[in-house]
Amino acid sequence: MKVNMQAVNFDADLKLISFSQNKLDKLEQFYSKIINADVYLKVQKTSAPENKIAEIRLFVPGDDMVVKKTCKTFEQCIDECVASLERQLIKRKEKLAAH
Repeated sequence: MKVNMQAVNFDADLKLISFSQNKLDKLEQFYSKIINADVYLKVQKTSAPENKIAEIRLFVPGDDMVVKKTCKTFEQCIDECVASLERQLIKRKEKLAAH
């Protein structure tokens, strides 16, 4: 799957990029028709420790799935986004199989 990464207000290091690529690649075992994904990583200028935002937009035929999470670390954000997308993909696959 092709993954487009955008980092806003900071430079993403190679470890973070490969981490998110590996996590998103695992989604293909739940739904094989994923076209590509856009990942937006942002840092908010706030005093709160939970200032990292990850937004993942998954392109699948007929629909786009968008998940946005705010956490203390980008890894945690990506984990939560991927878990949410995993549930959505499983639900979508079951709905398509029912028809």
